[in-house]
Amino acid sequence: MLNICQIKLPVTHTQEELEKKILSVLRISREELLSWNIARQSLDARKKPELFFVYTVEVSVKKEAKVLKKVRSKNVSLLTPKKFTYLRIKEETNSRPVIVGSGPAGLFCAYYLVKAGLKPLVLERGEDADNRLRTVEDFWKTGRLNPESNVQFGEGGAGTFSDGKLNTLVKDPIGRNREVLKIFVEAGGPKEILYQQKPHLGTDALINIVKNIRHFIEQAGGEIRFSSKMTDLHIENGRIASVTVNHTQKIPTNTLVLAVGHSARDTFALLKEKGIHMEPKSFAVGLRAEHPQSLINQYQYGQEQAAQLGAASYKLTHRGTNGRGVYSFCMCPGGYVVNASSEEGRLAVNGMSYQDRGSKNANSALIVTVTPEDFSGDDVLSGMEFQRRLEEKAYELGQGKIPVQKYGDFCQNQTSDNFGEVTPCMKGGYAFANLRDLMPEFLNEALMEGIQAFEQIIPGFSRADMVLSGIESRTSSPVRICRDEHFHSSVSGLYPCGEGAGYAGGITSAAMDGLKIGEAIMKNLINFS
Repeated sequence: MLNICQIKLPVTHTQEELEKKILSVLRISREELLSWNIARQSLDARKKPELFFVYTVEVSVKKEAKVLKKVRSKNVSLLTPKKFTYLRIKEETNSRPVIVGSGPAGLFCAYYLVKAGLKPLVLERGEDADNRLRTVEDFWKTGRLNPESNVQFGEGGAGTFSDGKLNTLVKDPIGRNREVLKIFVEAGGPKEILYQQKPHLGTDALINIVKNIRHFIEQAGGEIRFSSKMTDLHIENGRIASVTVNHTQKIPTNTLVLAVGHSARDTFALLKEKGIHMEPKSFAVGLRAEHPQSLINQYQYGQEQAAQLGAASYKLTHRGTNGRGVYSFCMCPGGYVVNASSEEGRLAVNGMSYQDRGSKNANSALIVTVTPEDFSGDDVLSGMEFQRRLEEKAYELGQGKIPVQKYGDFCQNQTSDNFGEVTPCMKGGYAFANLRDLMPEFLNEALMEGIQAFEQIIPGFSRADMVLSGIESRTSSPVRICRDEHFHSSVSGLYPCGEGAGYAGGITSAAMDGLKIGEAIMKNLINFS
């Protein structure tokens, strides 16, 4: 197979034009071309509003060596395809791994294990995707919170109610990233995610995709139980022995995967009680910012609408004068700000987009780094308590609704009483409040400095009628559940996994970590059983 990079065409091109370009680069006829597929597509907007796609393609041709010798271009090379492989158990085993959590980390770990010949049990405290959707929509409408099934907990994890972004910066020498994307496509995702520069799925698509992955796991011999919360775990001689579900049922296991997500605060407290080694870690907190999507499109594309490209995104970073990082996070083009609370009396927000990214606003978290030095006390869960205090204040400010404020009023330290041209696109009720009272002032000052810096990049970013809301506190886990070179925690047989354990930062990296832990379990079974 041949690899061709740097094929550049206008974004309005047809598939026939791309194929014609491939033939031209390779200097072959259509009859000599066996097949081709896109490996990567990126956008070149350096001459906007003239926009181009740049492709890397994989091509199969007749007489490959002859074609390669004839072309002699640095953009054409021989490609040896990488294929992700699964270890398989050769003998029957009584070992039944238990996985806590059905987010990307837990689902993809279970997927790996059933492909490897095991029959894992997945315990999920929340509801299945369909019932969870109804519960969440009722919460957004009425404010009635189900602490066990909400935007954070339930089938698919917190990523189900998000933009569904699938890009990651994780280094991937053995092809886990590609495998994750292939599994999503097999489960109903669009094939374009295999090559797009910034692939995404959207909440409406994710709900069906996670159900299809679950059905595959079940058909292959795995089991997934909903409304099944791990309420205790039992350790014997330094090794995991069993877990208790819903305070009543004890399930024996010598292999337990903790893929609990970044909001499983009661689970973190249980792990602390059991003496499992954890460390506090840095994360970030801030506010959601809403702008007109047309503003972001104009910045990225040089035009307010570019139908063939969809809603534009951005990624911004700034190093504050106080040394803190200020950056955009979980940017949702054409999206909604959502009430993402999971505890009574506490309020957190997140961003979400549907697959069409069709709302009038772009939203992103604008967040500031905080470190364990900012948390009071030496408790390993001090970061978690820091998050909780912010969420309690947000709940108080909005009287249970999402507190909102125009950016100009935030700078003036006064509560808004109206909106400008930007009006909220939100899931859940909202109320005017003074968000300057929400975070410590050193974070407010860093945030305002960052927003003014972002204005120099995207003109209009610091507009006075930008809508702010808060608190964005669930950017990542406040702890890391430590694991060794065999991926065990301080308790043998207990595998921390994914974002909640501190080893991932999004849907794709969490899913990749799930595959990694599945492989580690198989290696440990093969080597030590």
